[in-house]
Parts: sequence; C-alpha cells; structure tokens
Amino acid sequence: MLQQAPYVTAAAVTAGVLGSVYYIYHIYQNRKRLPTEWTQVGTLEHIYAYPIKSCGGIAMETAMCTTLGLRDGWLRDRVLMVVDQKGNFVTARNYPELLLVQPSVRNSILTLKHRDMEPVYVNLAEVVALQSPKTAVVWGVTVPVLDCGWEVSEWFSRLLDMSAINFRLVYYATQKPRRLDLMGNTFYYNITKNDTGALPDETSYHVINAASVADLNARLRSCQVTHHTFRPNFVVQGPQPYEEDRWRFLKIGDNVFEVIKPCLRCVLTTIDPETGVRREEREPLQTLKTYRQISDPEERRASGCAPRMGLQLALRSGRGLVAHRDPVLAA
Repeated sequence: MLQQAPYVTAAAVTAGVLGSVYYIYHIYQNRKRLPTEWTQVGTLEHIYAYPIKSCGGIAMETAMCTTLGLRDGWLRDRVLMVVDQKGNFVTARNYPELLLVQPSVRNSILTLKHRDMEPVYVNLAEVVALQSPKTAVVWGVTVPVLDCGWEVSEWFSRLLDMSAINFRLVYYATQKPRRLDLMGNTFYYNITKNDTGALPDETSYHVINAASVADLNARLRSCQVTHHTFRPNFVVQGPQPYEEDRWRFLKIGDNVFEVIKPCLRCVLTTIDPETGVRREEREPLQTLKTYRQISDPEERRASGCAPRMGLQLALRSGRGLVAHRDPVLAA
C-alpha cells in the first residue's frame, strides 16, 4: 500500500506560496473592469473536475476556483495527461478507451479504474517531491511535467495498444498557467496569459446550460446525449436554451468569470462517454452544425466551421469556493 509520508505537506506548502503570488497579481489586473450589476439566471446543478485530460470526471459538491482551474486538495482539474513516446499528448479523439478510465483522489492517492483492467495507484505527493521536471507538448506548447512512474505508464500502455511502455502518465509541474499560443488568432482579445490553466484545450473553466442540452436532444433522431458528452466543469440549471449566448460575465459563489469565447465542438462529442464507442452518425456534431454555427463573418474566420455549445470562461476574481446549488448570476 502506498504511503503519503511527509511529501504531502512540503508539496502543498510550495504550491500554496507560489499560487498566492499569481492571485494577487491576477486580482489587481482585473478588478477595475468587473460588472457591478448582476441578474440571477439559474443555479449551479453540477460541478466536475477531470484530473486526467480525456479521462473520466469526478462530481464535486464544493470546489476552490483557482487560476489553474477547480481544486479540492490534491483533486485538480486537468493537471495530468497521457503522452506518447515523443512526449506528445494523446486524447480520446484517437484513443476512446481513455473516456472509460475513472479516476478518484483521496488525500494524495490517485486511483484509476477501468472495466477491463486492475486498479492502479499513484501517490501524487511522491511524484511532486521526488521527480525532476521534464517536458511534454500539448497543442503545440511545451510544458513542464513530472513523470508518474513505470507502473501507471505500463497500465495505460496495455490499455491503449497492448504494449509495454508506449505511453506515460505525466503531471503538470508548475503553478503558472500554460503558455498562451493564439496561433495568429486575435479575435478573442480578452483572453490573457493567466487564462489557459494547466492542460485544458483552451481555458480553465467551461460551463454548459442544461436547457441547451435538452433542446439539442429534442432535435436528435438517432441518439440522445447528456451533459457528460461535453465534459463541462459547471452545469447551470434554469436559463432558457442558448440564453448563455448573451452572457459576458458569470458570478458563481464568490467567483467572477469572464466569458472568453464559445466552446467549439469537435469529434470528441461523437464518442459515447458511457461506452467509448463512436457514433456512426457523427452525432450530435452533425445536428449541431445545422443550427449552432457562428454567424458573424469575422468571428467565423477566427473560429472555423465548428458549431458552438457551451462557454469557455476565465477567472476574474480571487480564489473562492463554489458549491452545488449556488446561485448563478450573469452580466
């Protein structure tokens, strides 16, 4: 059995000190432009963190909002990822079995389960205390990471291609957000260097409106989907379908978020998160394309032809708690 030893305290203290510096700067930069008038639009129905990029999510009753994303002790959103032998990240787009990996975190012990595999355990405190930073690549950006060890890497390798060691699990190795790479796209000018989080695709937070998912289901013919298809951090209950298109800021608990951009949907949504099987009809992507395309010509040039569903958010206040059933206010 893995032991936590003294690694937990030392690693946590280091992370806390570094994180505080960034929050003070972050608050100073944003406090002048936050809204002063708010309207309640709904309630926070669900909170999710996804410790490993492309793997299963964990439902949370409460969470701390930080620049790097949701956090509850060692449970943090998208701070781990699977990489290939060249250090490039891999996702469920190419390896749908990842969606069926169910993580849990207790103290500093990460447990991974899969229906076809024995459980495997990683002591994250040991990883942080004992490993030296290496580099990996996510969406073309080089990031510092810590290797999580032979046992879990062999586990993922057997799961994904029945090899011995073609894949490794790595842990994000800094309290700084990932370097921002706009790739020449300046349309979404309100995104800042503090908004990219650790290892998410775009920003640290993602919200979806439950009524928009229900409306999509009313249009689908060959299947039905849930909010799990879209892997959100927050699910809001109460607004009308697509009312979120008009939001510029959200306030949940003590936290203020700015809407950075719509979440543009890709082929990952065509994989059933409960079975890991691709839908032959490419749904719900095909239906979304019939009515959720971006219409503004300039924004369309910046974002391409992917349909929108949900919003990408960035934290604009200091760290604070969110809780299930918190009121959600918009401006």
